[in-house]
Amino acid sequence: MGVVVQKYGGSSVATAEHIKAVAERVERARESGQDLVVVVSAMGKTTDNLLKLAGEVSESPSPREIDQLLATGEEQSVALLAMALHDRGVAAVSLTGPQAGMTVTGRYGSGLISEIRPERIQKLLGSGQVVIVAGFQGMNSLGDVMTLGRGGSDTTAVALAAALKAGRCDIYTDVDGIYTADPRIVPTARRIAVISPAEMAEMAWRGAKVMHPRAVELAALYGVEVHVKSSFEESPGTIITGGDGLQHLETRETVAGIVHDLDVSRITLSGIRTGPGTLSKVFSPLAKLGISVDVIVESGTEEGVSDVAFTVKRSDFTEAKEAASEVAEALGGKAEGEGGLGKVSVVGTGMLNRPGYAARMFASLGEAGIPIRMVSTSEIQVTCVIPAGRVEEAVMRLHRDFELEERDV
Repeated sequence: MGVVVQKYGGSSVATAEHIKAVAERVERARESGQDLVVVVSAMGKTTDNLLKLAGEVSESPSPREIDQLLATGEEQSVALLAMALHDRGVAAVSLTGPQAGMTVTGRYGSGLISEIRPERIQKLLGSGQVVIVAGFQGMNSLGDVMTLGRGGSDTTAVALAAALKAGRCDIYTDVDGIYTADPRIVPTARRIAVISPAEMAEMAWRGAKVMHPRAVELAALYGVEVHVKSSFEESPGTIITGGDGLQHLETRETVAGIVHDLDVSRITLSGIRTGPGTLSKVFSPLAKLGISVDVIVESGTEEGVSDVAFTVKRSDFTEAKEAASEVAEALGGKAEGEGGLGKVSVVGTGMLNRPGYAARMFASLGEAGIPIRMVSTSEIQVTCVIPAGRVEEAVMRLHRDFELEERDV
């Protein structure tokens, strides 16, 4: 049946009993004839607890040592899962990221996979072993362990599936698939049976937490079919694939889902002098600080002067505002900030070419009296920045007004 890569998140291996349950699932898959590579995250809140411990012993721990520390979380998980499989009579071996041939580059804490040498994994698979790989980590050019940042285990799994030319990559988590909205907010949200990589990546970037967007984009790039399933129950889950694209053609429903994000703050540079290179002056300092910017709006107030507004994560707000204030002052303006914001997005393929979706979204929010601070659009999404306290209401109204609970998706 070829190689299948499975990935289990932290909630799936949070306790010894959970690890035994994963071992049982792996055993069943092995008995069906699959060659298995299993990628595992750290147990439960291990990563958060290790970061807290680092802060207790050091006021400013070095990024290198943080990576040395955090990598141990996944290393515990893979060893424990191998032991659980041995007790079930299943031949298995655990590998760290470096042992699995994972080479990374970039900065400590946010490494990027540059190469995978799968020879050792292939040899172990050939000898009948289940290969268990620590997610979230690899080795840099100095021979140091380097982590991939949050969601790195998803990326590890998809990258291994691509390198091994696996039949598919199964992502096991604490939910049973991708939904048209967060079911904790919208009880009538529907599970999406099949979704395109473009839609899934956009939903992930816009706030859906089920799968990391880096992993989705990697799957699209290398043609890896991804199945998102529950670790705790048997369900069909959601398949992320390009598909043949022929069903219903242009009569298909465009909107895939409503996504929200509460980790939003806004910074506005007002009255700055404009000219060639102005936006570079605004955003280059943020890039050097490693701060990601999302929604960007520029508006001209008068000739030669404009306002520029953008959103960043709340954790980056203070640092971003300080950098923006320096730029604004140099350009004759000032910088202001606003917290307490969120985003709500309508996501679906081909929206830009089928008019009315943005207007429908604005009308829905307007009828509820929900103020819109900023808007971002593309051919696959419309995003509105709104007060955080109104986000859940906006999600429920949009899900209803786009009739997502009334049709198959």
